[in-house]
Amino acid sequence: MEKETQFDKIRRISADQKHIRNIATSAHIHHGKTALTDNLLAASGHMAAKSAGDLDAGMATWQHLDEQERLMTVDAANVSMVHDFHGKEYLINLIDTPGHVDFSGNVTRAMRAIDGTIVLVCAVEGIMPQTETVIKQALRERVKPILFINKVDRLIKELKLTPEKMQERFVRIFEEFNELVSKIADGEFKEKWLVDINDGSVAFGSARENWALSVPFMKKKGITFKDIFTLYEMGEKEKKEWCWKNAPLYEVLLDMAVKHLPDPLEAQKYRIPKIWHGDHDSEFGKNLSNCDPKGKIAFVITRIVIDPRSGKEISAGRLFSGTLRVGQDVYLNLAKQKQKIQQLFIYNGIKPEQVDEIGSGNVLAIAGVNGEAGETVTAEPETPFEELKHIFEPVITKAIEVKKMADLPKLIEILRKVSKEDPSVKVTINEETGESLISGMGELHLEIIENRIVTEKGLEVKTSSPIVVYRETVDKESPELEGRSPNKHNSFYMKVEPLETPVYDAIKNGDIPEGRVKKKNKELFDKFSEFGWDGDTIRSIKDIYKGNIFLDQTRGEVRINEIIEMVVDAFEMVIDAGPLAREPCTRMKVSLMDTRIHEDPIHRGPAQVYPAVREAIKECMKKAGAGLLEPIQIHIIEIPDTFLGTITKLIGGKRGQMLEVKQEDTGVEVKAKLPVAEMIGWSNDLRSATEGRGNSSLSDQLFEKVPKNLQADIIKQIRQRKGLAENQ
Repeated sequence: MEKETQFDKIRRISADQKHIRNIATSAHIHHGKTALTDNLLAASGHMAAKSAGDLDAGMATWQHLDEQERLMTVDAANVSMVHDFHGKEYLINLIDTPGHVDFSGNVTRAMRAIDGTIVLVCAVEGIMPQTETVIKQALRERVKPILFINKVDRLIKELKLTPEKMQERFVRIFEEFNELVSKIADGEFKEKWLVDINDGSVAFGSARENWALSVPFMKKKGITFKDIFTLYEMGEKEKKEWCWKNAPLYEVLLDMAVKHLPDPLEAQKYRIPKIWHGDHDSEFGKNLSNCDPKGKIAFVITRIVIDPRSGKEISAGRLFSGTLRVGQDVYLNLAKQKQKIQQLFIYNGIKPEQVDEIGSGNVLAIAGVNGEAGETVTAEPETPFEELKHIFEPVITKAIEVKKMADLPKLIEILRKVSKEDPSVKVTINEETGESLISGMGELHLEIIENRIVTEKGLEVKTSSPIVVYRETVDKESPELEGRSPNKHNSFYMKVEPLETPVYDAIKNGDIPEGRVKKKNKELFDKFSEFGWDGDTIRSIKDIYKGNIFLDQTRGEVRINEIIEMVVDAFEMVIDAGPLAREPCTRMKVSLMDTRIHEDPIHRGPAQVYPAVREAIKECMKKAGAGLLEPIQIHIIEIPDTFLGTITKLIGGKRGQMLEVKQEDTGVEVKAKLPVAEMIGWSNDLRSATEGRGNSSLSDQLFEKVPKNLQADIIKQIRQRKGLAENQ
C-alpha cells in the first residue's frame, strides 16, 4: 500500500471539521512571528530544518524581495500543516501576518478567515502598541487569542535575569495581556478568553532557537526554570538536541493551539452573529452558524494574490458553509455578478495545491472568481458578510505619474491590481491628466508600493512629496436652508449638525454597520436607542456613510420615495468632497427637513436633484462653522535616558505634545501626540536625534481641529494643489 503523503493527509483531515484549527500569528513588528512560522513548517517536514528562522537565508513565507531586504513581513502568507495531538491528527491552517502598523490592513483581513491567534510578545520589550492593535483586531472579529512570550533567550543572554526575575517578568506580561483582553473583548468573552499560565494557554520560549515551554509541559517533562538557564551554558549542538528532546517549539505551540483554540464548528456559533448581520433563523443563517458542509455555500475573500507570471487572480479566504467544487457557478454579492470557479487550492506548507472539491470550515483559495477582498461568494444573492473594517485609515497620499505618456494605460492597470492586492491602499485614477493618487497608512507603506511598481511590475514612475489627507466637518447646528434645482421647480430644505461622539465611535468601531438603510432594522433601532435617539429619528435614517448619517425628516411627502435615492447620492458626493477644499467630510448629521417637488418626473431627474441638494448641504456646512480636521498620531517613543531633552525639543518643533514619560528598565518611554503633516521624514529625524537608538511605534490615530491660525493657509494650499478656484 502506498505511503500517505503530507498533502493526502491535509486533504483527508480537511473534511473533518472537529480536527481543523484556523489560526494566525500576530504581534508587534520584530517580535518573531515569521521565525515561529518557519520552525513550525520545518517540524512538519515542509522545509529544511537548518534554514528555519534564519534571517540570512530568508523566511519561507517572504515571497517578495523587499521582505528579504527589510527583514520584515509585508504580506500575510497562508501555510497549512498536520499536527499529531494525543494520537489524533489535526490540520493547522495558519496565516503569518505582518507586525508593522503600515501593513495592519493585512491583519484585519486575515482575522476574518481564522478563529484563533497566537499573539507573540517579546520578553524584553513586553506589550507594545501594535500588540494592543492586533488584540483589538482579533477581538473585533471574535477571534480567540492565546499568548506566546518569545525571545526569552534575550532575558538570559542580554539582561542576565535570575530565574525569579524572569518569572516575575512573565507574570507582568501575562497580567497586562489579560487586562487588554478583559478591556476590549465583547461581554461574554471578557472572562472566558483570559489566558492562564497554569492551564497552558500561555507558553514562553525562543522561536529563533526553536524551543518553547508551558507550565503543564514543564510538569510533564519534569523541567524547571533553572534548566532553561543551564541550556545557555551548553554548546550549540548539545543545546539543539536538548531543545528538540525536551522543549520542541512546534509540539508545545501546536498542542496549545489544538487544546485552547476552537474548531470551526464551535467558533462559527459565536462568530457569525458578529460578522454576518442577516436573518439568523433563515436556512442560510443556520448553515453559517452550523458550518454546514451540506448547506448553501458562503465563501469570504480575505486576500487577492495576482500570479506574476500569468497575471491570474487567486482569491484566498474562508469557506463558512457549503462545499465548493471546480466548475461551480457562484454569485458575487458586492459585485452583483455571476462567475465560475475554475480551480480550487488548499495549502500544502506554503504551496497551494489543486483539489476538486472542499467543504466548509477551511481556509483555501480559488481561481476564476475576480472579486474584492471582503466579497461574499454564494450560489445565489444573499446578505453579504460585514465589511472588513481597518483600525487605522490611510492618512498619507502621493501623486504618482508615468515618465512616458505611452505607459499610462499600463500604470492604470497596475494601480488597479495594487489596490486589489492591498485594499488598505486607496487609489484615485485621473485617466485624463495621467496623474493618479495613492493613499496609504504611512511613508513606508507607500515606499513599498512604489518600489514594487518599479521593480516587480517594471514601470518607470515619478512620485510627488507626501500629501496629508484632511477631513472637513462642522462644529455647530446650521439653520434650515433651501437648495433650489436649476429649473427652479424643486426645493430641498436641509440642516447640518455635528454627529454625537459616541455614535461616531460606534460607526468607526463597526458596532453600527455603514450602508444605506432600506428596511426596518431591529439591530440598528436597538443600537441608536442606547444613544437616546427617539423612534421617529431612528426610522428616518436613510444612509450611514464614512462616519456621517443622513436623515429624511420630511413628513407626509407623497413623492419622497421616488427621489430619495438621488438625494442620498448627492449627500454622498458632498461627503466625498466637502466645500472648503474638497476633502472628505466626517462626523456630521445631515437632515432633509422638507421638500417641494414637481409632480412631473421629467422635471426632477438627477440633473435637477443633485445640484440642489449638494449646494444646500454645502451652504449649511458653511453656516455651521465648517472647519478642517487634521490627522494626528499618538506614538510611543523608546529612547535611552540621555536623549530625553533632545526628544522633547524634536516633538515641540513638530507641533507635538508630550502626553506621558515613563522610566523603563531599558531607558525612557515617551508617549507623544504629533500631527501627521509634521511627521514626513519622522523616522530619519528620530534616528538623527537619538544617534540611531530611538524607536517609535504608532499607538493610535485620531482627527483633531487644525489650529485656527493655520487653517486658511492649509485650505489655500490644498485648493491650489487641486487646481480649484481660490474661493468657490
